[in-house]
Amino acid sequence: MKRIFIIISLVTFLLSGCVYIMENTGRFLDGSAFAESTVSVYRTQQIEAAIQNSDTSIDTSVEILIVQDRNSQRSVIINIDKYPMIKIRGSMPNEDNEFYLTSLEYFGSNIHGWNEFSKQLHAQGNLTLGDIGILEINEEIMQLQISRGRIHRYDTRITGEQALSALRNRSERISSLTEFMHTSASEQVQTITLFERYWKVILFPEIVWNNQRPSSWQQDNDRFERAQDISWNTGYTQRTFPEELHIVRNSGTMLQDWEEALAWIYFAYEWENIKTLLSGRIILQKIN
Repeated sequence: MKRIFIIISLVTFLLSGCVYIMENTGRFLDGSAFAESTVSVYRTQQIEAAIQNSDTSIDTSVEILIVQDRNSQRSVIINIDKYPMIKIRGSMPNEDNEFYLTSLEYFGSNIHGWNEFSKQLHAQGNLTLGDIGILEINEEIMQLQISRGRIHRYDTRITGEQALSALRNRSERISSLTEFMHTSASEQVQTITLFERYWKVILFPEIVWNNQRPSSWQQDNDRFERAQDISWNTGYTQRTFPEELHIVRNSGTMLQDWEEALAWIYFAYEWENIKTLLSGRIILQKIN
């Protein structure tokens, strides 16, 4: 009986450890984290490009992994230290060093669960691999449709078409939100912590301290609508946000997106900087 208890405890420990690893590395929870092995690793030596709207003190190190799946098929994974929630996958370069970006894979956890998805990318580039690696993306990186994904919310896992529909709808809302942010920002923020601190008081003054609220927060004759246990100032919504975001904010959906997908909103907001980073000539040292 004691032996059975030990075995069960060991299995429970191993399973919980696996979940912990996946939640903190952003690997898909369908077993793909263990289906690939790393063949070689390259780390940044130099990035020959001006990083728009970026502070050089912020870590923009790039890592390239050559990985191999169970069928011995190899691919390229590009990781950017500043954006650990995403990895960009590409094909192996051909004899002319040409390769293609194929997908962006996202994983972001929150106190309620996580979102994960794979989105198709399109761009051609050159990748030279040896003791020194050289990465150059020659085209505009185009994001296409989310092709697969899952959502874990509390004790519920949402998969299949239901997950795809929810993730694609959230993607559209996040796109509208970050477009608003870019047209409204009075300052640049460099880390996700500063991003959260700056935007929370603008997007959701109802849930911050009174002395943090914007000066335009409340005016005479403002109306409030209650949704998801919060009374939303619809007057502030109308004064501050474009029309397509009015229902999203007043219904509490924007706050739900914020709480469940902050890392997604941040990387979407930073996408132009990510493309700028990758458009430079990136020189890497093989370290493994």
